[in-house]
Amino acid sequence: MERLSPNQLEALRVQRPRYRRDLLRGGIVHLGIGAFHRAHQAVVTEDALEADPDDLRWGICGVSLRRPDTRDALMPQAGLYTLAVRDGDGTSHRVIGAVIDVLVAAEDPEAVIARIAHPDTRIVSLTITEKGYCHHPATGALNLHDADIARDLIGDEAPRTALGYLALGLQRRQQRGLEPVTLLSCDNLASNGDTLRGVLLTYAMLVDPALRDWIDAHCTFPNSMVDRIVPKTTDSDIARISAALGLHDAWPVVGEPFLQWVIEDRFAAGRPRWEAGGAHPGVQFVDHAQPFERLKHRLVNGSQSMMAYFGVMAGWPTTDRVIAQPGMRDFINDAMRHELQPTLPPLPGLDVDAYRESLLPRFENPALGHRTRQIAMDGSQKIPQRLLAPIAERLARGEPFDRLALGVAAWIHFLRGYDEHGEAYPIEDPMADALRPLAGDVRAITAFTPVFGELGASTAFVDAVGRQLERLRERGTLATLGVFHR
Repeated sequence: MERLSPNQLEALRVQRPRYRRDLLRGGIVHLGIGAFHRAHQAVVTEDALEADPDDLRWGICGVSLRRPDTRDALMPQAGLYTLAVRDGDGTSHRVIGAVIDVLVAAEDPEAVIARIAHPDTRIVSLTITEKGYCHHPATGALNLHDADIARDLIGDEAPRTALGYLALGLQRRQQRGLEPVTLLSCDNLASNGDTLRGVLLTYAMLVDPALRDWIDAHCTFPNSMVDRIVPKTTDSDIARISAALGLHDAWPVVGEPFLQWVIEDRFAAGRPRWEAGGAHPGVQFVDHAQPFERLKHRLVNGSQSMMAYFGVMAGWPTTDRVIAQPGMRDFINDAMRHELQPTLPPLPGLDVDAYRESLLPRFENPALGHRTRQIAMDGSQKIPQRLLAPIAERLARGEPFDRLALGVAAWIHFLRGYDEHGEAYPIEDPMADALRPLAGDVRAITAFTPVFGELGASTAFVDAVGRQLERLRERGTLATLGVFHR
């Protein structure tokens, strides 16, 4: 089978780029060009290029910080790849052309720094996962004890962290008198733009106080909320999508029909007309994104995390399998309705009840095969904003949080490293070495302040989590869930 390439585009019978790809300029540098970016922000950028084909400043130069896999798969295809959108009614295919280059930082650090400092660059966006910010999850502050941060600050070798690359690229822009850029976090962090700004300014201050002041005065850091379920691409996905396309695509992506992006409209050097695209509900520009971030982190991501830890422990490999278990759908809906939704700030114009109800069919989508082990990764970075923050609010108001306590207990139970059938699995978490020895003692692990902050000092919190953890250990997942539906 021939390889997907620009020469093959006109013969394709699927949606494909209609603008002049050969004239695209690299206005966006994206750090962490994984599946989520290619199924979300790159697609919205593709929509903007299609809607405004005379404004071709917004090609994407992707950066893989560690591995060459994405570069090696995409660049023989000139950056082209297929998006497969799946639900119970079938699959649609679309070839995306917004990505014009992929760099591998570990192989050519200078190329990445030069790209950030290029005159065409106007936006540097990031999907580097929560752990990529090298911060304390409980506070958002830069972790100066992180080994890679300490190494990058010495400055003797090429950077290992995204912050190291950003600081060097922005320093070069400052030295050359180039325009500032927008630093746009698209990760699931609380106040992600503010968090990025805080850790980068702290890092830059240690590099050069003048650089810190230049970034603070000129660059912008919009907060944003991103939402689309994007499972990991499998070999069978590649085979099915290539067969449907009639060409071999080495690295397609799969996503659900739903796509949402809420962004604060604070851009230092312009932006694409992302709002011009047709995806529903699409892109919304707002003055303050935090209420929408909280909505996503708590209702969507909080539910996903709980389902993931239940699923891994019980041996249910995908979220659609989890939500189909007896009592699980009601448990997740009740957790959202009674414990998470009441912690949300006002969201004018949004029917939160309808939004909550729309999530259950998304979780049930069998076509996605969203794997629980994928969601379960890096829990130390996710649990604080997804479960611990709403628990703290309910605790302060004297309100019950038994379901959320069970979610936290499920994560602690997961940290033991083997499921209810005795099957072992790796704990993929940057804090795994510190957390796993504590997982057998609820008081010891909840006293781990980098994750739990001040919550570990609350007897009510520790006791509630401890009760649920004891139930999980003695009864297993299904029987414990049954307690909530007697």
